[in-house]
Amino acid sequence: MPRILMILMSILWMTACSSIPERIADDSPAPPAAPIVTPATTASPLPEPSATPPAATLPPIPAPTPAPASPAVAVDPTMFSYALEQVADGFSRPTHITHAGDGSGRLFVVEQAGRIWVLRNGVKVSTPFLDIREQVGSRGNEQGLLSVAFHPQFAGNGRFFMNYTNTNGDTVVAEYRADPGSDQADPASARELLRIDQPAANHNGGLLLFGNDGYLYIGTGDGGGAGDPLDAGQRLDTLLGKLLRIDIDNGQPYAIPADNPFVNTADALPEIWAYGLRNPWRFTFDPVTNLIFIADVGQNEQEEVNVASAATGGLNYGWRLMEGDRCYQPTNCDPTGLVLPVAVYPHDSAIGGCSVTGGEVYRGVQQPALHGVYFYADFCTGNLWALWAHGETWQHALIARLPIQTTSFGLDEQGEVYLLDRAGGVYRLVMR
Repeated sequence: MPRILMILMSILWMTACSSIPERIADDSPAPPAAPIVTPATTASPLPEPSATPPAATLPPIPAPTPAPASPAVAVDPTMFSYALEQVADGFSRPTHITHAGDGSGRLFVVEQAGRIWVLRNGVKVSTPFLDIREQVGSRGNEQGLLSVAFHPQFAGNGRFFMNYTNTNGDTVVAEYRADPGSDQADPASARELLRIDQPAANHNGGLLLFGNDGYLYIGTGDGGGAGDPLDAGQRLDTLLGKLLRIDIDNGQPYAIPADNPFVNTADALPEIWAYGLRNPWRFTFDPVTNLIFIADVGQNEQEEVNVASAATGGLNYGWRLMEGDRCYQPTNCDPTGLVLPVAVYPHDSAIGGCSVTGGEVYRGVQQPALHGVYFYADFCTGNLWALWAHGETWQHALIARLPIQTTSFGLDEQGEVYLLDRAGGVYRLVMR
């Protein structure tokens, strides 16, 4: 039987760090969950084409007009209690968890060294779904096999995609195949789609995710180094520090969607969908509101969560001009035209942390009243946060302290939220 872990009121505390850090002790109790209010972001109907591509002169792109998100959350998430139910254990440095959308009920757990395992009803299948450890370089704290994304028609075509750093430290996006329903993929089916040179071992981003539009989105970090020395976040001639969008159902090895924002912009790479990101450690799409939620790891002072219309391309999330909602470089920057975060939290604080782990929007069956709430965490402190739309504002609150180092969130086919612990555990989020 799974065991219920009640949320601890004191946990281990970490010093500020933007990579996967080590833990030190702190006995600070969880503060009252007082909501913090920021303007809401417009939700976009499904489907909707992207914004008109900007001209070659690259004028500032305005942030979304504040407006009510729809539908708003009906119940205050701070009125619930939250616990972790252990589903499985014994994984080695897990980095990602997801389902295949094929009706099998399986969960797939990614290990940093280069293996993917199948969970059936909480039981780990004895043989890996895929083992590419010989191809993966995982010596760096933020390197390795970082995510897997299953094609929306995986049940019929058996196609899936992986993001990893190779033995040279460069990012590789590759396609593999498996017989639908099989618990083992074909390692010989590999087809490399994209390779990105990485100047450093950190800030690799690493998430692959299919959007509501059927295209594959790729999160990339700025290439590492303090303060983005390459200014990769703001440059459009590099794939670093970006959200990329490609069509994997057409072209060789892929096609560029016609409505990507920079397809007609000189010296800009057409794969770019959004820019100005430092290290987007997990993003997600809400299929109901068609909003995208991006958690971007901060530099020295702040962690941030951004929310915007998933249908609007060309948005600039600000790095390295901004860190969170503050100017970074230059110190007197002009934030006009930038998408500013809807939630930030500080470093060096018991109510903050050091490295945000992006989460999931809840649409499960356990607590329908919490539909639309975005749950996310801090890797170092174990702080669990809720972010939700309320009228014309976004509110976020610290709702629990978790006794784990959360490396990733995921959903099962019922929309329930799962968390991974760096130490190897898989947990379901229980809401009462």
